[in-house]
Order: sequence, then C-alpha cells, then structure tokens
Amino acid sequence: MDIAETKAKYAEEREKRLRSDGNDQYFRMAENFEEYLDDPYVEIEQRETKSDHVDVAFVGGGYAGLVTGARLAELGVTSYRVIEKGGDFGGTWYWNRYPGAMCDTASMIYMPLLEETGHMPREKYARAPEILEHCRRIATQYDLYDKALFHTRVTELRWLEESQVWQVKTDRGDAFTAQFVVVGTGPLHVPKLPGIPGLDTFNGHSFHTSRWDYSYTGGDAEGALMEGLTDKRVALIGTGATAVQCVPHLSAACKKIYVCQRTPSSVDVRSNESMNADWYSEKTNEPGWQKTWMENFTKNMSGASDGVDLVQDGWTDLARRFLGKIAQLPVEERGDVVKMMEAYESSDFEKMDEIRGRVDEVVSDVETAEKLKAWYRQLCKRPCFHDDYLQSFNNASTVLLDTDGKGVERITEGGIVVNGIEYPVDCIIYATGFEIGTELIDRAGFEMIGREELSLSDYWKNGMRTLHGISVHNFPNAFRVQPTQAANFIANVPHNIVESAKTIAMIINHVRASGFQTIEATKEAEDDWQELLSGSMQMLADPSCTPGYYNNEGQPLPDNAVGYVGHPEGAMAYFKFIDGWREAGDFEGMSVS
Repeated sequence: MDIAETKAKYAEEREKRLRSDGNDQYFRMAENFEEYLDDPYVEIEQRETKSDHVDVAFVGGGYAGLVTGARLAELGVTSYRVIEKGGDFGGTWYWNRYPGAMCDTASMIYMPLLEETGHMPREKYARAPEILEHCRRIATQYDLYDKALFHTRVTELRWLEESQVWQVKTDRGDAFTAQFVVVGTGPLHVPKLPGIPGLDTFNGHSFHTSRWDYSYTGGDAEGALMEGLTDKRVALIGTGATAVQCVPHLSAACKKIYVCQRTPSSVDVRSNESMNADWYSEKTNEPGWQKTWMENFTKNMSGASDGVDLVQDGWTDLARRFLGKIAQLPVEERGDVVKMMEAYESSDFEKMDEIRGRVDEVVSDVETAEKLKAWYRQLCKRPCFHDDYLQSFNNASTVLLDTDGKGVERITEGGIVVNGIEYPVDCIIYATGFEIGTELIDRAGFEMIGREELSLSDYWKNGMRTLHGISVHNFPNAFRVQPTQAANFIANVPHNIVESAKTIAMIINHVRASGFQTIEATKEAEDDWQELLSGSMQMLADPSCTPGYYNNEGQPLPDNAVGYVGHPEGAMAYFKFIDGWREAGDFEGMSVS
C-alpha cells in the first residue's frame, strides 16, 4: 500500500474504535468488584500498629521505593519505612505473575542496580520470576525488609506545621510521623475491568491477569503447563502487552481459548536469548556501565544517537531507520522540520508494513492473519515483541474472536457474546490493564494535605505543578518519583526512577547534613519550570492515533492535564540538566528552613 492508502486505512480503523465515554468505559474494581483485588500470593499477617517517628516514609514498594531506599542507605539514612499494598517488594512485578510475563525492554537497562548488586540477568529480556527475585535481592542487600509495612495502604499524608513533620495514616491503624515523605506508586498499579454489560452475572470462574489464579489454572509463574485448564474453555479479554505474553501458555494448556480482540497489537520479533557470561563481563567492566547503557538507549530513542546502539532491539530499530533516512537527506535539508517529519513518517510506515507482513508469514489462516494486523503508527500503542504469540493462532485450541473495534457485546451467566454469537466458557480472564488518565487521587487512594490545610488535589485542580517533576510548592519535605514534568521517558521507565531516586536522596542528605528541618520548592522556581514545560509536546500520543491509554482513549485531554509533559528538549536534556543541578549542591529553586 502507498502512504496515502495507509493513512486512509489508519483513519478508518481509528474511527471504528472511537467512543464518547473514553476512560469511563472501564469499571473501577474498588467500587464494585473488590474481590478482583484480593492478593492470591501472600496471606495478610497481623502486626502491631505503628505510632513512632522515622526520617523518611516512602509510599510504594516497587522499583521506586527500592532504588530510593538503596540510595538513602548509601548516604547513611537508615530510619526509612516503606508502605506497600502488596505482600512483598516488587510493585508491578509482585502483582504481574501471569504465565509468560517478562520485561519488554532489555534487562541491562530495565533492571536497576545490576552494577551495585552484581547480578547478571539470565536473558536479554528477563522473565517475571527473575525480576521479582531481583527486587528481593535489592531489599535484602540494603536492609529494607525490616523497614517495610506490607499489605498496607496509606489513607492520608498530612503536614503538621507545629512539629514540622508529616503524619502518615494507613488502613491498618498506623499513625506515625516522618520528617520526609516520598511517593512512588507508579503510573500503572490500579487494575481495571472493561465495562461490559453482564460482567457481574457470569457464574463461571474469572480473574484479572494481575491477580493470576494458579490454584484454578495449575502451573506456575515459571511457565509450567497449566494442567487445570486442559478440559476448560477460556475467554481472554484484551490483546495488549499482557495478552501477547500469556496467550502462548494458554494456547498450550486450554481445551479452547477464545482471544477476544478489539484492537490488535503490533507484534514485532522478540529474539530473546540467554545472557553470555563472557560478553556480559566484557560489557560491564567499567564503573558506571549501567548508566552508560541507559543513556545510550535514551539517546537512540530520542533521535540523539551518536551512531552507537548498545541495546539493538525492536525499540531502537525505528530510531535507526529514522536516522538512516535523515543521513540520506542533503545536508541543507537535515534541519528542516518538515523534511524530518517526512523521514520519520516514512520510517514508521516501512516498519509497520514489515510487522503486518510478519503476520502473513507466521499465521497460516488468511482470515485470522488479516484480523491480527495493526493499522496505526507503531508508537500509537505500546509496541509488543514476541516470538510465540502469532504462532499460537496456528493451534487448533486457539480461536481469535475479532470484534472489529466494537469489543465484547455482553457477558452472560455461561459465557461471552461476540458479534451476536454466544460462546460458552468455563473461565474469563481479564487482560485489560491498569487505570491511567483517571484522577490522581482515585489512583493513589489517599489525599496529601500540605501547608495551611491545602490538599494536593486542590492545588492541582487546574493541572499538575512541580519543580523538576520531583517537589511541589506548599508541600515541604515531600517528593515524588515519577516521569511526568521530568524526562517523561516512557520507553524505559526505570531510567526515570533511578535519576529521581538519586536526586531525592541527595536533597534529603543535604537537609540532614546542613542541620535544616525543611526544604521546599519556591513558587518562583515552580512557576519558571512550568513556563519551560509550556513549550513541551503532550505526553500522550497524537489524537489521530487509534484510541488507547497513550492518547486518553482518543478523547481531548481534560483541562487539568496540561501539565502531563516532559522537558521540551527531550528526555536526555532533562537527565543532563538534573544531573548538573544536583551535583552543583545548592539545589537552586528550593528554600530551606
């Protein structure tokens, strides 16, 4: 197809999937389906409530809490407490234990603190059990376990002006204080359900992929055959990154697996391979090697590469193509924005045409292959990479129920209805992802009250406001670990985390070492940072993309989403800036008392 025809096809497929209800099409589990949130992995243990004082309280026990805790420990801060709703450290990797789960960016840049822990990933793309194991390794090495409150949710963070500390309240009766609080709950941690009529009427078994029920399916997170499904008819709703990874395992185990598809994912080659110890040793023999690798990946993804690609994967392939086309332009045209956009568009069309061509090469049934093709730009949705997903549709057990953009019509007591046909099933598995684009207070589950009883939700009612994505005026001694208003680098979120964690640890150490009690972003500095960000492109993809969480389900952004951006010059510009800012040591733009 030529570019004009491809664009028309993209627009046609997008139009089929547009919905006026946007994010409201999903059900919030906490409101009506709390049973889907139960922890199937670790039993809740009784403990005494906490009413003491710590130097630092951290909300969230995933990578953010682990890396920040490690950096603080390296600086001598030991009075540290993590509040985590799961039963162990790990965050995303505590909950996501579905069969086939693995990271989709290379282990060398995805797994933090490899250099500090001395761990060599077993494969280029680490599997979930190894990542969870690594999270526990970090927690053990930095003595974080006795500083954690598991199966505990924060209900309120409140600044106590008189004593100049934060009060932390939880759902288990804790009411302790902390000089500093840090929030690192992650962008994707609240699972959601599709708003399908009849969802609550199904009489069979059902669960969300973030709470995989191995007691029903059999098997385990290591990939053992799920013998409990050999006589079962199963419906999997959702075909995003999670489904791409678990479908091959369901295909091998189920009597019949119905894969319910509203929008196909783009699925490129994964080419996973075992890590070679000699190669690994050679690549990691210089101090700071992991920072070098992370920055190299970010540069390649940002179009700022110096021609070296250490990772060499599907993510950087598009960037390599784009830079190759730029190099073919006459020298005088290489700074022309229009020419550069044309080169990028051409690269993307070529890439997606290859991905669609791969479907034809792999899937034997022509009709099924046609329905599995993704008709949108590669970065409109989270790109997927897998070597067994498409192959699964050649198995007799596996049936694609394509809904032509409409989604499952309804759920009955005994099955699902797609395209007017009811399919009886024994089990429904929801691979429908996590909330994003909903109100921050709803996802966090708690309110933060700063100076003069000002709530964070009120302060941000017209949009997020931060200094460097880390601190907020009117909220002293409080910090956030997250990408927004910082690098906003979504292709490899851990890069954002390690930089934020290092910055926050150095700020806290500066306050303690200097004998101060508080530190806070000034209004002037916060205003200046917002002015800088006003020249940024929105985080979410172009509205012309197929609807999804990258572009607010195809709906216009709400007025208070104006601040969900990154540094106007890109991720590497932010990382370079924040490195110089913290190393200067005076933390310009923050006031101490």
